Amino acid sequence: MKFWDTSAIVPLCVDEPRSAVVKAVLIEDPSIVVWWATRVECISAFRRQTREKSLSVAGERQARQVLQALCRAWTEVQPNEVLRELAQRLLSAHSLTAADALQLAAALHWCHRRTRDEFFVTFDARLREAARKEGFTVAADEP
Repeated sequence: MKFWDTSAIVPLCVDEPRSAVVKAVLIEDPSIVVWWATRVECISAFRRQTREKSLSVAGERQARQVLQALCRAWTEVQPNEVLRELAQRLLSAHSLTAADALQLAAALHWCHRRTRDEFFVTFDARLREAARKEGFTVAADEP
């Protein structure tokens, strides 16, 4: 089981250069854990790509269908006060956005802060660095 950031989920849904990397990670271990807001972040990414015309309307519809299938199978970390406090600590320790701090806090909460032998799948450079510093093995790097 691996924790997946939105930056790694989107290429599972939309064909892009990173897709082969994350599909290989998924084949290796099909158990996905995500933060509660990941679905919203994915829809936001699809809408942005459609507005920018890098994704067709039909492509967005297909991406949403893939996302729906993933949502039915993944485990979702729900928001709570402990997670919020952890995210606040992470903002002091790392150069992260609020959304990324919540992603990393969710991952830490999921593994009970025991990061040894736990994987964090992300393409976000700052989040990747923070996850490494928190002890995760990062399962995706830039192609």
